[in-house]
Amino acid sequence: MKTVFDMSTLQAVVLWVLLICADLSAGVKFPSGFLFGSATASYQVEGAWNVSDKGENTWDRLVHSNPDAIKNRDNGDVACDSYHNWRDDVKIASDLGLHFYRFSISWSRLLPSGLPDRISEDGKNYYNNLIDGLLEKGIQPLITLYHWDLPQRLQDLGGWTNPLMVEWFADYARVAYTLYADRVKAWITINEPYIVCDVVYKSGLLAPAIKDPGFANYLCAKFLLLAHAKAWRIYDEEFKSIYNGKVSLTNQIIWMEPVSDEYEELTEHVRHYMAGLYSHPIYTKDGGWPPEIEKTIAEYSKRQGYPRSRLLAFTQEEIDFIKGTYDFYGLNFYTSRLVRKVRDGETLSHWPLGSGFPELGAVIEVHASWEKTASPWFLDSI
Repeated sequence: MKTVFDMSTLQAVVLWVLLICADLSAGVKFPSGFLFGSATASYQVEGAWNVSDKGENTWDRLVHSNPDAIKNRDNGDVACDSYHNWRDDVKIASDLGLHFYRFSISWSRLLPSGLPDRISEDGKNYYNNLIDGLLEKGIQPLITLYHWDLPQRLQDLGGWTNPLMVEWFADYARVAYTLYADRVKAWITINEPYIVCDVVYKSGLLAPAIKDPGFANYLCAKFLLLAHAKAWRIYDEEFKSIYNGKVSLTNQIIWMEPVSDEYEELTEHVRHYMAGLYSHPIYTKDGGWPPEIEKTIAEYSKRQGYPRSRLLAFTQEEIDFIKGTYDFYGLNFYTSRLVRKVRDGETLSHWPLGSGFPELGAVIEVHASWEKTASPWFLDSI
């Protein structure tokens, strides 16, 4: 029987991760069965952006149409050239003693048109070689189906704001399962929905570089969750009895702490808004959006003059379809923020580039004593 998660359980999971990290220096021992691995994303490492019949994806379009979109005019055209150097990657993973290697499939490399009318032989073989090479070294492959590189053709049709993405993603997932599920026992449907929807459409910085805060991100959220659920159910109904693998999505948790005790309730509200938006529909007994968040956004939308909530409601059928579509809780944790209430006269703009969450009246900030890192997004932006 599955465990039903509520947000207090999620907090406990996050705190457990923090405690393990804090106690490493104290000689903490990991339990039997604990696996260590490494992870990459296709656009960040593969290169070979136009090799063979690979289709264009949203990152290809962004960096070629606006080379200044990335610092130093860097891009992923070559990157680590893992497409050609996958044998070296496998050797490095083996030398590190990894138990598993998580990588993502480039959707447009496997399906050049974004749709299953044609499967690329070269793309199919590349992932076959990588999977087989890992298994030969005793390293378990873990595949992420979507790590932010959408086929540009599908983006031109609206991308994640188009309800047809549910079917397009499901078709892609079925192809990947058919090709690789005989050897791959762990799958992540979508990596970090909060980035895919909220950061993308609130900042306009990441591909596809469309900024439409407070509207497009909510369209994306609904259709992404339905797409995940359909991909999960395809595996559960067509592949699980044969291969007995596990499928879930992975959330990015930016942990929120109150500036002072008076903001604890507001901080919990923010946690529900960020982690809860992509967890409550899947992991709770009731399903659907977090009730207090759904109510808050509906009321805020009404004050803005919208005839209906900007957060599209789920039908009961959709709630039931999404609920329970998990085999584990995937969690990526990197950094934290502080939360306080907006002050009188203070103007809020949409975070991550802005100051907070207008719908919640919450300001997001960092403590002055926190040291900055080589990665500016840890403290400066998202």
